[in-house]
Amino acid sequence: MKTKFVTFGELLLRFSKQDHQRLSQGDYFTSKYGGSEANVAVSLAMLGNDVQYVTRLPDTPVGHTGIQNLMQLGVDCRHILFGGQRIGTYYMEPAAGMRSAKVIYDRAGSACSEIKPGMIPWREILKDAAVLHISGITAAISQSSADATFEALDIADELGVKVAFDINYRKNLWQYGADPRQTLRRILSRCDLMFGDAIEFEFLCQRKQPPFTATDSSFQMQMDEYRAWFDDLHKEFPRCKKWLMGMRNIVASNHHLLTALLWTDGELLKAPINDINGVVDASGVGDAFMAGMLHALRAYPDDSQMQLNYSLAASTLKNTIPGDFNLATDEEITALL
Repeated sequence: MKTKFVTFGELLLRFSKQDHQRLSQGDYFTSKYGGSEANVAVSLAMLGNDVQYVTRLPDTPVGHTGIQNLMQLGVDCRHILFGGQRIGTYYMEPAAGMRSAKVIYDRAGSACSEIKPGMIPWREILKDAAVLHISGITAAISQSSADATFEALDIADELGVKVAFDINYRKNLWQYGADPRQTLRRILSRCDLMFGDAIEFEFLCQRKQPPFTATDSSFQMQMDEYRAWFDDLHKEFPRCKKWLMGMRNIVASNHHLLTALLWTDGELLKAPINDINGVVDASGVGDAFMAGMLHALRAYPDDSQMQLNYSLAASTLKNTIPGDFNLATDEEITALL
């Protein structure tokens, strides 16, 4: 049985202010590597899975250090390409109290944004893969990167590889003229498992849903409305058999309410509502959701509720870990469950 996961997307270098400083304050930034698909790869590796990450990086000490970071955490990087002049970066101003976090991207002309179809040996990479994981970010950064994403989808279909898709809609990245909604829907029509938060679902499908306004774990979900909503989505995109939606209400920067819904085989399941009072870093929480689900599908193949609860627990723990990567172990996740 094939067990390998493959993730494809851009590795970023993140510069963050410390001690809740604004970007205009202080003299120092700290740096960490991250990026949605790399975050998923690290989480899967931390949970003991065979996972390979595919990207393109500059042949510089900055690019090689990024690969070293991933390899130290157990990610297979043998098919990472070298080329281009720079790594994509972003700047993070942390949230504080009632002030939201701020992210500023600096990734135009990055090595990964210049990737093109034909550069990646997809048949070799995917020949022994069970799942290919992609996100909407890779299709957002350039036309050639979007074309490379659809090339990967073509070969995954040819080889019978399942596709997991994270909507990851980032409005500010779509600068090259493509229609983001149309492009993301094209990807969605070709995936087997998808994840997104409630706002991304609304953007992609242009349909309002009941608001998640929980302020404690006793909040009652409007399950009948959600069930009708997901049933209609599945009729429109019948290939996708599992729909995972993360839901968050932010009371304050360090106090979040987190839950999730999973539509699978005509059944809609809800996770508990986790009241997280002590959030350290919410970056990569959605990636932790996706990685937790991909791992749980294999670890608990006959228990959809356990798959959902495990995914939520993995995501919950990410809120306690600085940086983009979820370094929670399977033992810690199951203990939280």
